Amino acid sequence: MKLDAIDRQILQILMQDANTSYVDVAKQIHVSAGTIHVRMKNLKRLGVVEGAQLTINHSLLGLDMVAFLGIYLERSSMYPEVLLKIQKIPEVVNVHYTTGPYTMFAQVICKDSQDLYDILHNQIQEIKGVQRTESFISLSESIRRPIQILGEEE
Repeated sequence: MKLDAIDRQILQILMQDANTSYVDVAKQIHVSAGTIHVRMKNLKRLGVVEGAQLTINHSLLGLDMVAFLGIYLERSSMYPEVLLKIQKIPEVVNVHYTTGPYTMFAQVICKDSQDLYDILHNQIQEIKGVQRTESFISLSESIRRPIQILGEEE
């Protein structure tokens, strides 16, 4: 699948701010709003666009702890069954199947260190197949941005 310059421009604008109206996107790239609508519908149909997300300030909701977990499994073949159990823990917001020392790398957002302890000790480490975990507490998120998809010629 090959996206043209207009598709890439649309995506780049909407990745910066998904609330940008199709009319405003159209004005920025000098096409009609109908063109934006049709192209977005096509990008969704092709699976390029999977949805939109709302970015919130977790701290304002009392969720002040962000941690990353390296999860060692007894056998990497246990990944699917462990993943099914980890998916049921609402504080785990993303999981990656990785190379390197960990089988899984997860991000957890929770209230505080006691909450993190509970999630680790009473939930994740109780899952059959989890051998051990390593935790990394985030002190600050310094960069959060969408990937740049426009080439120099665009």
